[in-house]
Amino acid sequence: MTSSSELESEVRQAMLSGIILAGGPNRRMGGSPKSLLRFGGESLVERQVREMRRLCDEMIVVTDDPLPYLRLLDRNVRIITDYYKAKGPLVGIHAGLMLATHPQAWIVGCDMPYVSADAAAVQRETLRSGAQAAVPHVNGGLYPLHGLYDRSCAQDAAKLIESGETSATALLKHVAWKEVRESAFVERGLSIRFVANVNTKEDYEAIRSELEPSMTIKECEVS
Repeated sequence: MTSSSELESEVRQAMLSGIILAGGPNRRMGGSPKSLLRFGGESLVERQVREMRRLCDEMIVVTDDPLPYLRLLDRNVRIITDYYKAKGPLVGIHAGLMLATHPQAWIVGCDMPYVSADAAAVQRETLRSGAQAAVPHVNGGLYPLHGLYDRSCAQDAAKLIESGETSATALLKHVAWKEVRESAFVERGLSIRFVANVNTKEDYEAIRSELEPSMTIKECEVS
C-alpha cells in the first residue's frame, strides 16, 4: 500500500497530460456550456485546470468552440478541436490523445467540479502495471471520464468513431484496461465525490451551495 507521503510525491513528480473534454452548449443548462459555470469566483474549467496541474505538466482543452477558452485560460493551456465531426466524448478523447505530448493522459469531462489529482495518482499506479487504461469503479459504476489512458488508445478510438461509436464506454471493450476499485481510494482517505458531475441547473445549485454555503439561491442562478 502506498503511504500518504508517497502519494503526495507521486502528485508532485508525475509527468502526465491532462485533458478536459469541453463540449458545446448544453440544453439542460439553458444553452450555457457547463465548463463556464461559476464556482467560488472562478469558472468550472479554471477550477479543473488548477487541480489537474497538481499532477499534469501539460493541460489540453478539447472543444468545438475555442474562443471562450482562449479568452479565459492562460497561454500554457492548449486549446484544440476534434478531428472528427461526430459528437460524443470518444471524439474528444481521440483528439486529446492524438495531440498529447506525454505517453499517458488523465481525461475528465468538463462537468466534474471535484476532479482529484490524488485520485488520479492512485489510478496511475494501476496504469503502470501494464494496462492501457485505468478507470475508477465507484458508486457501483465505471467512470471512463476521470480515467487515465495510454496514448495508444487513440488508434482504437479512431477505429470505433469510424464505425459509428461515440461513447467513452465503447473504448473499454477494445483496449486492455483495469478498474480501480472504490476501496483503493477510501483506503487513502480520499472522497469518491471526484466522479460527481453537473447535469442540470438543480445539480449546479446543489453543488455550488455545497462549495459556497454563504451563497443564496438567487446568486446560484446560471447566467
